[in-house]
Amino acid sequence: MNYTTQMDAARKGIITTEMKVVAEKEHMDVEQLRELIAEGKVVIPANKNHKALSPEGVGQGLRTKINVNLGISKDCCNVDAEVEKVQKAIEMKAEAIMDLSSFGKTEEFRRKVVEISPAMLGTVPMYDAVGFYDKELSDITSEEFLRVIEKHAKDGVDFMTIHAGINRETAQIFKRNKRVMNIVSRGGSLLYAWMELNNKENPFYEYFDKVLDICAEYDVTISLGDACRPGCLADATDASQIKELMILGELTKRAWEKNVQVMIEGPGHMALNEIASNMILEKKLCHGAPFYVLGPLVTDIAPGYDHITSAIGGAIAAANGADFLCYVTPAEHLRLPNLEDMKEGIIASKIAAHAADIAKGIKGAEEWDLAMAKARQKLDWESMFELSIDPEKARRYRRESTPEHSDSCTMCGKMCSVRNMNRVMEGKNVNILREDD
Repeated sequence: MNYTTQMDAARKGIITTEMKVVAEKEHMDVEQLRELIAEGKVVIPANKNHKALSPEGVGQGLRTKINVNLGISKDCCNVDAEVEKVQKAIEMKAEAIMDLSSFGKTEEFRRKVVEISPAMLGTVPMYDAVGFYDKELSDITSEEFLRVIEKHAKDGVDFMTIHAGINRETAQIFKRNKRVMNIVSRGGSLLYAWMELNNKENPFYEYFDKVLDICAEYDVTISLGDACRPGCLADATDASQIKELMILGELTKRAWEKNVQVMIEGPGHMALNEIASNMILEKKLCHGAPFYVLGPLVTDIAPGYDHITSAIGGAIAAANGADFLCYVTPAEHLRLPNLEDMKEGIIASKIAAHAADIAKGIKGAEEWDLAMAKARQKLDWESMFELSIDPEKARRYRRESTPEHSDSCTMCGKMCSVRNMNRVMEGKNVNILREDD
């Protein structure tokens, strides 16, 4: 039986190869997975032209996934450095990579990522349009925007951020409800500017059916972008954000009618006490579609440490229903992240995702922690390193400060509680000041 997309297959009762791979990774019954995909509660972003892909599922009942943003800009256009980041992100087992390149002809880099990456690849075609056509923003036509989407789909992109919810109706809500930070989404601000300069409707909203036809042909998952996400705590959960979310819910149903898979992008900056209710709102208004959150950053005052503010918010968001975390690096709000920034961002996001999976009761999540606890009880350093989320750093810290006794560390020495409890439980003496018997 033929099918166009993973959702189309699921609705026809077909178990695809991608579903089998994801079900095995998630320790989930494949029929249960198929039903969730048919309902739109799980997506498997898997472009038919991405041959190197190792499929991953995003959504209800699955492990929380993380995304790594990469890409060149006009000020930092070293393609080789970005390829090195891609390779490091793959090595660190990030489930998704987004090419956010916003300068020059990006096709070569995008195709290179598709060629080498087992991780799913996302893009924001809006970023590419200016460079693709070598035109100023206001001169690009609606048809030209759609052709960029088709180009990315042909190149093998698995999911695309499409800011279709910032239509003229949403724009009026934004104008009537003043914000501190206005529109902080790069794609959203470009589209708003295009609409204002041309006095026209958002082309991604006006021609949404054409966007869906392209996505259905290549099985591209639409990540419905949140152009009106809050860029500071003061703008969180306001009229603009909620209005756009309502539009995204309507667009989700339209996409499902054409068997196109959908994710919803979520808030950027938000106080801790607002996160859980925002997760409920998204799931309600967008009919259970997977939620992809950009943070949320829980305070505005920590430039240089926003991987931490993001991890705090991401853990709370995912524990309350978010399915996919976009990493944030220490360089957020400051500059293009370098390789070390990227690594710190990945680790912080993976910690948040795993902590949330424990809270959600995801199968297998807590077993990892139990294995670490048993290794610590045995003072089995090598096993501890292997089980660490960052073995390289754990080994380095141990190597840089070597204890006198190998069954301790330089923090506690022979006062180590684990060491001494083991000795007592084994009927041995505990000597703190003298050599052991």
